[in-house]
Amino acid sequence: MKLLNKSFTRDGEGSVKLVPEEGEDLWHCYNLVREGDHVTATTFRKVARESGADSESEKVRLRLTIAVETVDFDPEGQAIRLSGRNLTETDEVKLGAYHTLELEPQRAFTLAKAVWDALDIERVKTACDPGASADLAAVLITEGLANVCLVGASTTLVKAKIEASLPRKRGAAAAGYDKAVTSFYDKVLAAVVRHVDWAVVRCLVIAGPGFAKDAFRAHLEAEAVRRELRVLILNRQKIVLAQASTAYKHSLKEVLASPAIASQIKDTKAARETNALQAFYAMLAADPARAFYGPGHVRAAAELGAVGTLLLSDSLLRVNDIQQRKAWAALVEGVAAGGGEALVFSAAHVSGEQLNQLSGVAAVLRFPLPELEDAELDA
Repeated sequence: MKLLNKSFTRDGEGSVKLVPEEGEDLWHCYNLVREGDHVTATTFRKVARESGADSESEKVRLRLTIAVETVDFDPEGQAIRLSGRNLTETDEVKLGAYHTLELEPQRAFTLAKAVWDALDIERVKTACDPGASADLAAVLITEGLANVCLVGASTTLVKAKIEASLPRKRGAAAAGYDKAVTSFYDKVLAAVVRHVDWAVVRCLVIAGPGFAKDAFRAHLEAEAVRRELRVLILNRQKIVLAQASTAYKHSLKEVLASPAIASQIKDTKAARETNALQAFYAMLAADPARAFYGPGHVRAAAELGAVGTLLLSDSLLRVNDIQQRKAWAALVEGVAAGGGEALVFSAAHVSGEQLNQLSGVAAVLRFPLPELEDAELDA
């Protein structure tokens, strides 16, 4: 994300001008823009022009500001659609008329808020950090199915899904099996070449059940030499194998937890989230009085200064209620001020999806609180 201008005060009003540069930046924008915010961007509107008896329409380029009422995010199409009433007086769009703005990569927009809280300010800082990008690529593969994924600081995107119907290894169809498998591997290889940016990616993980992952790696290395794909040859050391129970996206949590992979991506946000969630589950099994989840229990533990690590899903922060936002921001700041670690998980990661199943908030405590463990507490 590129920051062009910022003018805001903490817990006060202000604006920021941003340029999303890639799909992951749009996830940050989606978490920043909420109902009631004002967004200014370039847009297009069809306008009817009358010429004599005939009328024709033409597309006019405009710069409008709208008061946001709805926010829709399309991660696959890499676009955010904002709908609301127009605040800019123009000949083409009446003041107060409904209009939809579309935020896309490489198109600047200005976001104005009545209140910039600590979580929004941290989101802008994180989004504009050049080190936060899709630094892990994964090929989840089994016979006849492969998913090519990019794991960034905030999102996990399936960039390509390759499916093939492979003939059986026995009987009359056996003759066509090798040819079908080779064709399948070629399609997966093409997806890797198309979507993996080796200038950014730290490692490419090939994972899955059985021996398909080993066979695909051998195919990739052989084809890289045969076709003289220098980018694959030069980055051969970044390609690692890992075990996974399936070739579907949800198996990435197993891949990220693998010691071999963790050592490759130990400094990334995705790895920190995975490790923190594993530590929470381990504590929940070993000493339940030191592992709380749910808003009521976590807030009660925080008030006692007991929270060592806070795990909070950003899905809880996408609310229009300012008081709820302030409460979550106060919880994060309170834990950090008390010397604890506050991790805001991305709901677009598999670890964030797991945390959402635990109500979206959890904590590992410094000391046990058995008196609160079984208490009925309001959220």
